[in-house]
Amino acid sequence: MNADHSNEPLLDENGEIIKSKTQLKQEAEDIKQLGVALVDFSNAQLDSIPMSDELREAVQLANRINRKKDGFRRQLQLIGKILRQDDIQPIEDGINRLRAHHLRSNDHFHQLEQLRDDIVTQGDSAIQAILDEHPDLDRQKLRQMQRQAVKQKEGEKPPKAAREIFQYLKQNIKE
Repeated sequence: MNADHSNEPLLDENGEIIKSKTQLKQEAEDIKQLGVALVDFSNAQLDSIPMSDELREAVQLANRINRKKDGFRRQLQLIGKILRQDDIQPIEDGINRLRAHHLRSNDHFHQLEQLRDDIVTQGDSAIQAILDEHPDLDRQKLRQMQRQAVKQKEGEKPPKAAREIFQYLKQNIKE
């Protein structure tokens, strides 16, 4: 008798795949984490994620419950139960879109910080490099803010001018 036990999934009498206890636990944990992720978003962010009204109400209630209370844990369980009944793919896609946007925003923020630091430390050469990429910026204004930032740094004063440079770059260099 030659039994071929390759990695074929086990099937029940209806032809559906039988999942192991470990697989079921992993899926339950994934759905729980999806629920936790939903609770961490603001109402405005939740509006961009397609979900049932029942799920939206459960998530909003969880946001109002103190996270240290047992009621919060039970509310997360309810959210998990609702998610198991729904198609979670559109919800996962919405969460991934929000997270990707957040990462792009963080990258842009760090790039602006780096540009500001370059302007303060390198002066005219950094300003010229930025103007080559963004010719709509005001050279005179950047040079004036840079001189003020250097003066404040040397005088060990609060970096007000450096913050102004950052705000100017943020307003004029879009993602």
